[in-house]
Amino acid sequence: MVDSARKKILLAVDGSEQAMEAVRYVSKVLPPEQMEIVLFNVMTKIPESFWDLQKEPAFYHKIANIKAWEVQQEKIIHEFMENAGRLLLDAGFPEDAFSVNIQERRDGIARDIVTESQKDYSAVVLGRTGLSDLKDLILGSIANKLMERLTDVPVWIIGGSPQPGRLLISMDTSEWAMRAVDYVGSMLDGSPAEVLLFHAVRGFDIFQRGHGKAFVPEHNRDWMEQAEKELNEASRAIEPIFEKAAQRLVSAGLSADRIATKVVTGVSSRAGAVVLEAQREGYETIVVGRRGLSKVQEFFMGRVSNKIIQMARKMAVWVVS
Repeated sequence: MVDSARKKILLAVDGSEQAMEAVRYVSKVLPPEQMEIVLFNVMTKIPESFWDLQKEPAFYHKIANIKAWEVQQEKIIHEFMENAGRLLLDAGFPEDAFSVNIQERRDGIARDIVTESQKDYSAVVLGRTGLSDLKDLILGSIANKLMERLTDVPVWIIGGSPQPGRLLISMDTSEWAMRAVDYVGSMLDGSPAEVLLFHAVRGFDIFQRGHGKAFVPEHNRDWMEQAEKELNEASRAIEPIFEKAAQRLVSAGLSADRIATKVVTGVSSRAGAVVLEAQREGYETIVVGRRGLSKVQEFFMGRVSNKIIQMARKMAVWVVS
């Protein structure tokens, strides 16, 4: 019997190598004794290119081809599930800690994943890309749809072959950032992972280049001084947030000596700074809140989480709701 205290992880897979990389990542980053993994696949019985043929007189001549395609897809996904199961077993997951759920497409792949995700899951995990010969299963497009619709469940997008153990949490002063911290603590309870709490402050010069000529020199100078003051205040304001976040991670079971903090200033893109720092220092998992709020509101924030997802193509990105 599955322990009801385990956290449920929905691994949406399509049989691709990137999906297997997502399985491999989960097997390494999460403590087996605390997790219940559901390997979930939405099986499309008839490929998109055949759907309209049902209206044509010659449709039934295509049945043999359709059946052959279906048999091949079933073979691919069943073999994938067997290999994924062995991978989880080898990683230390007991047999009752993971299960396979293959269902026929109902409302659409993304919609079916969303429906399944409402069953008390702690994360929905999927690969960035999928099988190129099955257009509707390319998880680049599925991931975008899930990011729009999964507002209550954290989403992990896995690109490349990211190694676990070092996480960068993108921080600001919003409640969303602290939710991301609490989420990391809950998922990595007792883990030896290293965590970097990272905050980037955009430089004023980017706005000056774009808008400085619109002001007379006196007004331009006043605006620059005020903006620089707010930027400095924003940089200082993150320090107590860092302290609070570190305390919460330690309370969750992470080691204090494996938690670091860093602030960079004068960047032109917050998302770019986050990804660059992760690449430079070997943090292959980036954690970000779905939303944020800075001293200068959404004008500064942009849509950082979406930009990070687009830029961090060979990393794991956790978007925390």
